[in-house]
Amino acid sequence: MHADREREAWLILLRTPAVGGAGLRALLAHEGNACGVLARLRRTPPAALPAAARAWLRVPDAARITADLRWLQAPDRRLLTCRDADFPPQLDACAGAPAALWVHGDAACLLAPQIAIVGARAATPEGLAHARRFAQRLGAAGLAIASGLAAGVDGTAHAAALDTAGGTVAVVGTGCDVVYPARHRELAARIAAQGAVVSAFVPGTAPHAAHFPMRNRVLAGLALGTLVVEAGQRSGALITAHAATALGREVFAVPGSIANPMARGCHRLIREGAQLVETPEEVLQALRPAIAALGLRLRERLDAADAAPAADAAEAAAHDGTGGDTEGRRWLAEMGHAPVALEVLALRLDRSIAAAAAALGLLELEGRVARTAAGLWQRLPD
Repeated sequence: MHADREREAWLILLRTPAVGGAGLRALLAHEGNACGVLARLRRTPPAALPAAARAWLRVPDAARITADLRWLQAPDRRLLTCRDADFPPQLDACAGAPAALWVHGDAACLLAPQIAIVGARAATPEGLAHARRFAQRLGAAGLAIASGLAAGVDGTAHAAALDTAGGTVAVVGTGCDVVYPARHRELAARIAAQGAVVSAFVPGTAPHAAHFPMRNRVLAGLALGTLVVEAGQRSGALITAHAATALGREVFAVPGSIANPMARGCHRLIREGAQLVETPEEVLQALRPAIAALGLRLRERLDAADAAPAADAAEAAAHDGTGGDTEGRRWLAEMGHAPVALEVLALRLDRSIAAAAAALGLLELEGRVARTAAGLWQRLPD
């Protein structure tokens, strides 16, 4: 099947009104690809499909599809679909997860272990200091800091994580090309250059209150855990925390003064079962099992994508004194001892970017490699 036709079919489907992520995923499971789904919807549209959707499917707006294709032409932009090998496995368990993500930046960042740091837009100076401290130390430990690019805690966490080993991922409730709030335009550009800006919404989508619950669910789904720094009783951060709880992910809350209204949301979460944390080390300790599990899922994805040996054979493979298996030793040997870019390493071994990201992610979890502040990969001393 022609790749251009498949991509155009995806763009048409993603702009079709009332065809959500769950419905599109179900149709894909039946039809196998976007072209097949598009043909089926045109041939026998569901009775519940609104007139606007039927009209769009019959005659899509060519200008909008052309604009989407033009946006995707830049090398740092990507439409990452649930059929791609490097679609983040963290989202597999999320009910209602989008069928595709628009990415401005490095899509490989979405395969890294992430911690969501969220909180109040009108955070106190103390709350912002907490957000900065947790983001810097968790990022330095190798966790990617995910947040929603909002004012207050979100923006502070992003900025603090930018130059750490883990980097940062912004999950937005607009199109990737629309920055909200506008004052974060420079911050969004830096995140796209050093990490990734991610959206479930098509380019050009303006901010709308109805979009942010989906943004929060995607944020909770990408992250292995969610840390709430400050939140009022009606804060959007609580939606992210409750979405994380529904997924069985860890939720952490930083306590505050009973006189601080911005601490009430955190205290409510603690009463509901969130872990009270005072230090970044407590978060790291609690997330270690989830980080290891993500590493195993990435290895399974790597094996499937590159026809590597089956998991049981890999488990049985002999290990040497470095703590890595045969596949891991190949990556380490090819890295050498100088920092190297992910894309360069993938080319050296003639493997996909997804394969390289998964392999390096596992080696990072094993303590064999680390990312530099510049985003390169460095082999660690034995």
